[in-house]
Amino acid sequence: MARRRRRPPRNGPPRRGTQPLLDARPAATLDLHGFRATEIENAIRNFLATWQRRAPGRVVHVVTGKGRGSERGPVLRPAVRRLLELEGQALASEWSPDLDGGGYLIRLR
Repeated sequence: MARRRRRPPRNGPPRRGTQPLLDARPAATLDLHGFRATEIENAIRNFLATWQRRAPGRVVHVVTGKGRGSERGPVLRPAVRRLLELEGQALASEWSPDLDGGGYLIRLR
């Protein structure tokens, strides 16, 4: 009997070697370079709330960088991921990492 292929999860990263789940052109971009980890939650919430009013259902891009400039490793990318995992359903209908792994594509509610 043939085995069924499992689909990648709707929210979260796709499996290695696959395209991101969201391939639409972003309506807006929030670049978090220069932000501190304590500042990003409010910045993301405000950005998403603003764009939910302006363009509901569209995709936005949150750029975190890969964390190569941090002495102790990535800070922003894991913090954004935690926020999306904990509050993702309230903030967005779906999300996935971007192609280069330096940010997230988020579909607004």
